[in-house]
Amino acid sequence: MSIEEKVLEALKTSGEPMKSGDIAKLLNVDAKEVSKAIKKLKAEGKIESPKRCFYQASN
Repeated sequence: MSIEEKVLEALKTSGEPMKSGDIAKLLNVDAKEVSKAIKKLKAEGKIESPKRCFYQASN
């Protein structure tokens, strides 16, 4: 499973918007890797940012 898939799955199961640092802690990976994954997922339209620095899976 790629880091993008892990981030997306974490956001889907959380049920609420999360910060990238919280996602990194949850997945036990480097925050920089999470930030790269978030950037890619956001460009693909799979996640959105309801408020600054918080992310959630797109509906």
